[in-house]
Amino acid sequence: MPVDVRIPTLGESVSEGVIARWIKQDGESVQGDEPLLELETDKASVEIPAERAGVLRILKREGETVKVGEVVGRIEDGPATRPAGVAAAAPPAAQPAAAGLPPSDEAPPSVAAVLSPAVRRLVEEHDLDPHAIPSSGRGGRLTKGDVLAHLESGAQRETGGQESGARSQEPPASGRTGQTAAPSVAPQPTPAATTEEEERVPMTYLRRRIADRLVQAQHTAAILTTFNEVDMSAVMELRARHKARFSEVHGVPLGFMSFFARACVGALRDIPIVNAQLDGTDIVYKKHVNVGIAVGTERGLVVPIVRHADQLSFAGIEKEIGRLAALARQNKLSIDDLSGGTFTISNGGVYGSLLSTPILTPPQSAILGMHKIEKRPVVVNDQVVVRPMMYLALSYDHRLIDGEQAVTFLVRVKERLEDPTRMMLEI
Repeated sequence: MPVDVRIPTLGESVSEGVIARWIKQDGESVQGDEPLLELETDKASVEIPAERAGVLRILKREGETVKVGEVVGRIEDGPATRPAGVAAAAPPAAQPAAAGLPPSDEAPPSVAAVLSPAVRRLVEEHDLDPHAIPSSGRGGRLTKGDVLAHLESGAQRETGGQESGARSQEPPASGRTGQTAAPSVAPQPTPAATTEEEERVPMTYLRRRIADRLVQAQHTAAILTTFNEVDMSAVMELRARHKARFSEVHGVPLGFMSFFARACVGALRDIPIVNAQLDGTDIVYKKHVNVGIAVGTERGLVVPIVRHADQLSFAGIEKEIGRLAALARQNKLSIDDLSGGTFTISNGGVYGSLLSTPILTPPQSAILGMHKIEKRPVVVNDQVVVRPMMYLALSYDHRLIDGEQAVTFLVRVKERLEDPTRMMLEI
């Protein structure tokens, strides 16, 4: 009996995503729990597994936006219609004729019938024949890199990439009659202008959602930022003295982030409103501290969550940060890894930022911005001395948190960092 492939519930506040790629192809045999497709949401990329063994029939193409509960494929009984690993024909919704390309039975075996959205855009923009472009993707699929390499080599001039005036004097290629004469298509820039002066690529779904959420935060919250500076001498001295032994005992390096996380946990206990959230006209006080740690990746900024950071030791925080950061860079974070944060720490200092105003991560009410450590002259006991200093920035939702509370919170963080033994003693 056929089983529908549905988009499962994906966690807190996630209602839709984009099919990034089908791991298995139409007509291919699959096993139970074997990954079928990769879905990109506004939080992470997740793999959707098969519920049982059978033959996959694809109903939604790559690049389509799908909602939770929507049927995107079907697993049927019976043998596969082609060997595993060979490129499949497109499902009915993704027939290439809709993009002005010839039917799949006219394509040579080395060219996949399904083009990804990015590849299809490049092919249409430059009026290329995809069957004339060497493909290097799995199963003979055409990749974006194949098309860009083809453009850069100038081969498009031999495969239909000439200017429209030259095309109009030549007979159309087989299977492409009328494609270039569509009056609704605006004139495209010449390949030289595109390849030498600019490159236009669509935003990923994750990047679009990040943009939407940041704009939403600016429009819905009364964001204000307060600043302070911290003398990092004590933390740096303590870290230098114990980092070798710490790593030997706990198996992880002793970084700065665990000091800041513990300092924030203590300050959040002192000023609990900073860890609270607004829900309509209600204030929701959180009885736990889930700290989000902003991590930069090739796909964009993600904020995995160190859960119950208030119950973790320095070593526990360092281990969890290391685990989450590795998953983020490998694009293997789950929805649970990115959900439920109550407070966020962002370290722009690793990129050399001296000062910035971080933006809130809704529905959280505050975010701490760390910056680079820089030696500066400061006055200590009426003497001018050189100390390693860091600017701290706390952005907060002024609808919920008063200025006095925000400033006090930042002072408590500063006090703990300048005397880290207080964090060990939890005072």
